[in-house]
Amino acid sequence: MALSVILVHGAWTDGSSWSRVIPFLLDQGYRVVAAQIPLTSLADDSAVVRRLLAVQRGPTILVGHSYGGMVITEAATNSPNVSGLVYVSAFVPDQGETLGELNARNPASVGPLPLRFNDPGFVWIDPVEFTNAFAQDLEPAVARVLAVAQKPIAAKVFGEKAGPPAWKSLPAWYLVSETDRILSPQTQWFMARRIGAATYSVPGSHASLISHAPETAELIGSAVHRVRAAAKVATPL
Repeated sequence: MALSVILVHGAWTDGSSWSRVIPFLLDQGYRVVAAQIPLTSLADDSAVVRRLLAVQRGPTILVGHSYGGMVITEAATNSPNVSGLVYVSAFVPDQGETLGELNARNPASVGPLPLRFNDPGFVWIDPVEFTNAFAQDLEPAVARVLAVAQKPIAAKVFGEKAGPPAWKSLPAWYLVSETDRILSPQTQWFMARRIGAATYSVPGSHASLISHAPETAELIGSAVHRVRAAAKVATPL
């Protein structure tokens, strides 16, 4: 059965944040697309993913990291070819919840995040503090590149309310990053349990999709195998 995987990045990164996961998925023969979302609004970002969904052939797994979890939750609603949702250290809202509200459930372990607002309407992480806040378990050279190449997110996104969530009708998987300093592990466990996700954990930072790429790819593979098995059972002989 042909099956696609769409990877959706979060705030302060872009599609290249999946660069260590993608080779594992390609080696398994999956069709893989890494979305490049503008980080300008939940509607704009979800629209990009929906356009990608519209050109996929067959069932599709959506994978979201960080804020990308909100995006895939929104984009999958009323998208009939989405067969599963995978969250990696990600925000998973219920209807009416906001990114800021979920983030405030438990404080980040670094205290107030080192954010910059010198670009009107957009939010950055101070490059000097980026490694400590976002990627403390990465090789220093890799973390410095992420800090320099970070993509800002529109400040208004933190207050935008989520629509009806797709996880209420789709199977879900969640990878908890136990040493995450951006999104507290306690909040990650809360969201994973609330949606009934098959949940795994790694001793990783918010950038665990990079530092724990094999485990991240393995979780995505578990979702693919589950979807394929369900489709075979459901398909008449």
